[in-house]
Amino acid sequence: METSAPVRAVVGPTAAGKSDLAVAVALVLAGAGRPVEVVNADSMQLYRGMDVGTAKLSPAERSGVPHHLLDVLDVTDAATVAEFQAWARAAVADCHARGVVPLLVGGSALYVRAVLDAFEFPGTDPDLRASLEAELADLGPAALHARLAAADPAAAAAILPTNGRRVVRALEVGALTGQPYAAGLPELRHVYDDVRVVGVDVPREVLDARIEARVDRMWAAGLVAEVETLTGLGLAGSRTASRALGYAQVLDALAGRCSLDEARDATVRRTRKFARRQDSWFRKDPRITWLPHDAPDLLERAVAVLAP
Repeated sequence: METSAPVRAVVGPTAAGKSDLAVAVALVLAGAGRPVEVVNADSMQLYRGMDVGTAKLSPAERSGVPHHLLDVLDVTDAATVAEFQAWARAAVADCHARGVVPLLVGGSALYVRAVLDAFEFPGTDPDLRASLEAELADLGPAALHARLAAADPAAAAAILPTNGRRVVRALEVGALTGQPYAAGLPELRHVYDDVRVVGVDVPREVLDARIEARVDRMWAAGLVAEVETLTGLGLAGSRTASRALGYAQVLDALAGRCSLDEARDATVRRTRKFARRQDSWFRKDPRITWLPHDAPDLLERAVAVLAP
């Protein structure tokens, strides 16, 4: 892995304006003779057809800036952080090989840091995983979480009892390694020598309003129709894509478990809660340079930090 070439990132909670800022920075730097390409670090923008609900930039909105890791999976495909790490680091290496600056953009501290930091993932065993998933289906997540609590209290404390997928992974890692499952983020140590990260800082009350406005735009732009189309492609039975914010709530409505209005309200509530968790995780990283979202010179300040 090439570690000396520059790697840049724009991070922050959902609805902070990361994608638009990243494109603007890329255009400015390209105009100055330093080409930049965006590497997507949003786990749900990996999926083809999940456009409206993920606020994926359209080709026109990308303004000619190449984007990596958009639309690379079908909704029936499962994706892990370890797989994403490999894909994203390959995209970074490809940029470096062509003299291009990779600009990572995403709202998940886990996904961003899996690329930028020294983060090694334990292996997996298909038979063990299948056995644990069968138990999950039979017994439910609470029973497996209780087992995890007995074997690895620290991991159980860090994982919600309802998050069956993470509980299964923690039990799998414990069985394979005989060691506790590291449920937190890796240590603060970049694997690349030249890394700079800008965070888009949005006050909570402003972010709450932006999230509600974004969800309203998604509903108006046809999120329900998008989910209906993807349901025909297997969205409801998927292990990963069906859990995406907005999609999970619309699936509930289409299945008759709630009304569309209730799905819309639930999407707003859960997105706000998710954004708070995102912001909290990023705030733990002192290497991020935070810039106010409404600064009149936001672009100029971001370019000053991110320019190679």
